[in-house]
Formats: sequence, structure tokens, C-alpha cells
Amino acid sequence: MMDRENLIQQLQAHKAFDEHEHAMCVALIRFVQTYENCAARELLIGHLTGSAWIVDEDLTHTLLTHHRKLNLWVQLGGHVEDDADMLSASWREAREESGLQNLRLLVPQIFDVDIHRIPARKNEPEHFHYDIRFAFQADRHAPLTVSSESRELMWVALDNIKALTTEESILRMVRKTAELRTTKL
Repeated sequence: MMDRENLIQQLQAHKAFDEHEHAMCVALIRFVQTYENCAARELLIGHLTGSAWIVDEDLTHTLLTHHRKLNLWVQLGGHVEDDADMLSASWREAREESGLQNLRLLVPQIFDVDIHRIPARKNEPEHFHYDIRFAFQADRHAPLTVSSESRELMWVALDNIKALTTEESILRMVRKTAELRTTKL
């Protein structure tokens, strides 16, 4: 069972990058406060998901997946299962979707939050993913394993990311990573 109070405290402590992310964080807190089963896929209006923003040691590349169902390049992540918390859900998804086993947490707190619409499919109505993202580092030369949820995995230079996506949530994480790189130099 997920500790919702701990998650709310983590979300309240999250320093949003901009006003848009701040508004999503406020909405995410309300969602977790309102729905005891906030992580359950059966909650038809939406549910929590955990994502992993994986960057290399130099903070110059990120690992993206070409998502099979959404047909978009996105960070790795997915649904909460029997995970105790959102960090363990994000870590599990990162390992399952990439085959990477040696992932190191880049920052000790939530890296990013996002709420996005998921279109209706055969057995699922349109709903929202209340996505909580953690940042990890990995060796860009380690072997990758493409999961059944992906068409492809690819390390992408942060400077070239706009060739694959214009999704604001991805571009925001690129900007956050650039700031981290500046502070680590």
C-alpha cells in the first residue's frame, strides 16, 4: 500500500521549474488527497504513473523510448504495480523498459511532475496520467533491451532532442538537466 501522506509531503517539497509545472503539482497533490486509490489503473479518470528520466554521466544525453501505443518518443515509465512508493515504481519501470541494471539516482527528490491525457483505446476510456518523475544516471554504453512496450530505445543528445519531440514536458526536463550540468561544472 502506497503511503499517500509521504507522497503528498514529497510533492509539497517539490520545487517546480515554472508556473505550468507548479500548477500541475498543485493538481497532483489534490488528486492524491482526493483518491485513496490514486495509483490504481482501475480509477477510470486517471492514476499515478512513475517515470525515469535517464541521463548519461556527462548529463549530455538522455535515454528515450519510442512508445509502441502512443507512437511518441518519451522517457521510460509506466503504471504503479505493487511498488511501495513512486521512486521504486520509477526505478522498476526504468529497469524493465531498458534492461539497465546499474541506475544511480541523480537527485534525491522528485525531479519533475506532469499530468497528461491518454487517448481512449479498445478497453480503456480517455484518462489522465499523473506522472511523477525521478532522474537517474546510467552508462550510455551499457547494453539495452527493448521491451514489448517500445519500438526502439535510443540515447539522444539533449541538444538534438527537438528533432524527435516537441513535447513540453520533455523539453522542460532537458532544461532542468542543463541547469544541473551548469551547477556540477
